[in-house]
Amino acid sequence: MYTSHEDIGYDFEDDPKDKKTLKPHPNIDGGWAWMMVLSSFFVHILIMGSQMALGVLNVEWLEEFHQSRGLTAWVSSLSMGITLIVGPFIGLFINTCGCRQTAIIGGLVNSLGWVLSAYAANVHYLFITFGVAAGLGSGMAYLPAVVMVGRYFQKRRALAQGLSTTGTGFGTFLMTVLLKYLCAEYGWRNAMLIQGAVSLNLCVCGALMRPLSPGKNPNDPGEKDLRVLPAHSTESVKSAGQQGRTEEKDGGPGNEETLGDLQAQECPDRAGHRKNMWALRILKTLSWLTMRVRKGFEDWYSGYFGTASLFTNRMFVAFIFWALFAYSSFVIPFIHLPEIVNLYNLSEQNDIFPLTSIIAIVHIFGKVILGVIADLPCISVWNVFLLANFTLVLSIFILPLMHTYAGLAVICALIGFSSGYFSLMPVVTEDLVGIEHLANAYGIIICANGISALLGPPFAVNSCTKE
Repeated sequence: MYTSHEDIGYDFEDDPKDKKTLKPHPNIDGGWAWMMVLSSFFVHILIMGSQMALGVLNVEWLEEFHQSRGLTAWVSSLSMGITLIVGPFIGLFINTCGCRQTAIIGGLVNSLGWVLSAYAANVHYLFITFGVAAGLGSGMAYLPAVVMVGRYFQKRRALAQGLSTTGTGFGTFLMTVLLKYLCAEYGWRNAMLIQGAVSLNLCVCGALMRPLSPGKNPNDPGEKDLRVLPAHSTESVKSAGQQGRTEEKDGGPGNEETLGDLQAQECPDRAGHRKNMWALRILKTLSWLTMRVRKGFEDWYSGYFGTASLFTNRMFVAFIFWALFAYSSFVIPFIHLPEIVNLYNLSEQNDIFPLTSIIAIVHIFGKVILGVIADLPCISVWNVFLLANFTLVLSIFILPLMHTYAGLAVICALIGFSSGYFSLMPVVTEDLVGIEHLANAYGIIICANGISALLGPPFAVNSCTKE
């Protein structure tokens, strides 16, 4: 039912015995594949890094609009939640337009959301412009960045995903510093205008997402017809001209008037040919686009509701339920740590080197190291994934029991390192459903993560209040 990832990245060729042989694609695990990692790295910086740094703007919004902290916090929560929740619908865009076009459009929408938010008159305006518009654009650029890395790598998939997702950690530091500087120098409204311009770099990242085999599909009616039709029309014009010259020679001298009449007739004929040529090209292009949209929708629909539905895969359904709680396990420590630090009078030590910074820094190294380990031929990626997941949950339970800064620092380091398994999520998803269904499947997974991101913080705050 599902395509194995081992069958992707190879071109089938006919040998003399009419048997199918496998030829490795030159860009798999090398070549342009590393440009995919670089592109995805900057996407994570611009999207996830910016969202992690929204606390800077949240302070400015509180001072500007004088609304409650809970209402103002929903702006950043909506942006992050929608970025992930729209995943299944972004899969439709990928099936129809491809990853490159989807990411470029997402960059434009995200930039537009930042720019429009600079003119916000109240918090409710930000719900639409920043929470919905910028969040939707972020989702359209984020999912293709993850999918394209999965398509370009086989042997080093975990390492490639780990390297690309480290952009979240670097982006958190870079975007926090940038937004603080821009708000201090130019005010938060001008800062958002500048950030909107910076977000246009998502379009550049999208342009780097080159398909594996561009322009080599002879069955693509769009490419074939658009190439053949102009050539055919040109030959018709040439043949008409040659015929006129032949008649000129046959007529001999004294037929200058006939020749002039012939040329006068050829001019409107050529103009008519050109008009017909362009009209046919437009019709062919529209027909090809219609077929492409229809096929993309059919693939998207069958992936969710058809006979080949992803929900018929029981392991994948169980993985979805796990994803509903996974993201909150990473968010909750950031909410509880300030309370723990105040409870045990550790503020002075925490001010020197914040515990949240320990999580963020070690998290970067955890993604890369876990990716390298998971790619070893003697180790199963699922074993690494499950062990890191178990370590993260165990560390969260131990965290409230630590009463010293040293003990908390060790647990925070474990949380940061083990949470690096998030970079393995696209890899294990691909193992469950195959690369062919990765866009739709990972869209569902990040949608579940988005729900977890929305519900996790309120749950953590409520539980902390009861205590």
